[in-house]
Amino acid sequence: MDVRKGDTVLVLTGKDAGKRGTVDRVEKTKRGYGVVVGGINMAKRHQKARSRTQSAGILDIPVPLHISNVQVVCPSCNRPTRVGHGRLEGEHARSTRVCRRCGEQIEVSGK
Repeated sequence: MDVRKGDTVLVLTGKDAGKRGTVDRVEKTKRGYGVVVGGINMAKRHQKARSRTQSAGILDIPVPLHISNVQVVCPSCNRPTRVGHGRLEGEHARSTRVCRRCGEQIEVSGK
């Protein structure tokens, strides 16, 4: 998969088009894969009080965006890019994600 948790992405369509954010989670939905981006595509949820400790109110929750509506931002050139796949050199060669613009490896922050 081209988009992973911790990636910085640019939203391409919708009410938040043009905004950047960090992917909180990637989840499987009925229509394919969705990404939850912190602070983007927020929806209101009216919640009833369930106990004495949990109060009633209106909550802002992030709603998943379809994975085709976001584009990964390369950390080295800081531009939105399509993700390519390449192989690392060395004894333990493995597949890695590569920026199509500058050719640098895309690392997930926190890993």
